[in-house]
Amino acid sequence: MTGSGQSHQTPYEIPSAKRSARMMEILGVVGTRGEVALSELATMLGASAATIRRDVSTLAEQHLVTRTHGGVRSLEMDSELPIRLRDARNRAAKRAIGAAAAAQLPTGRHAIALTGGSTTIEVLRALQHRRDLTVLTNSLSIGLQAAEQGKSRVLIAGGVLRPNSQELVGSLAENTFRQVNVGTVIVGCDGVSADGGLTTHDDVEARTNQVMIAKSQRLIVVADGSKVGRVMLARLADAHEIDVLVTDCSADDTEVRRLRALGVDVVVVNPQAPAGGHGKPGR
Repeated sequence: MTGSGQSHQTPYEIPSAKRSARMMEILGVVGTRGEVALSELATMLGASAATIRRDVSTLAEQHLVTRTHGGVRSLEMDSELPIRLRDARNRAAKRAIGAAAAAQLPTGRHAIALTGGSTTIEVLRALQHRRDLTVLTNSLSIGLQAAEQGKSRVLIAGGVLRPNSQELVGSLAENTFRQVNVGTVIVGCDGVSADGGLTTHDDVEARTNQVMIAKSQRLIVVADGSKVGRVMLARLADAHEIDVLVTDCSADDTEVRRLRALGVDVVVVNPQAPAGGHGKPGR
């Protein structure tokens, strides 16, 4: 049945790449300035006032900004971005990281576990030619894509859905992972540092991921350079537990050296390098 012809985005619909990029620009401006008028945002971004109002309303509904009279203000907390917005950030770096992380896996039959995230899904995309992998995950988007790729076996753990990350968490998911053993776990994060270790926004998600890590033989962390040196609320693992960190050349050099000193094999990729060139490997 048709209505007025207007379409309204629900909190779970995926925005277009153009709209995602524009909302990321809004978050960047508001994060830098603290508060900005909607009319000024419209001028800066070359968009109509109505478009900016819709974008800001969507961001406010997701508790990423606060609407004010005629403007928008940043929140005083470090909010977690929904995964559909994270997909628009640092895309070239995440693709390069995904390819380099995929190259770390052994040939032949192998069981891997993947957490949710916009970088871990790039790892899976780089593995689309591998039909000999068993994939375990608590991410709906990763599980569905692994099934579409025709992976040998796909196991999606049950649990309580976190809309921002599209991950299933809690005791049900944890109990599933306790029953299995995997060769490699590939983990995305919101922060990784020598002092803080591997961290994320949500403590329930962290507990689920801790079980995944504990049941694996090898831990590969994938994180673009903006995450290196950051420490968030909930810890997934200590830095010395990380076998391999794959990041990009925007990562802080001092923090990379500190992680290597702890025994972490840090692979640094250059997103601008020709295909097949993954940057600076190893220690």
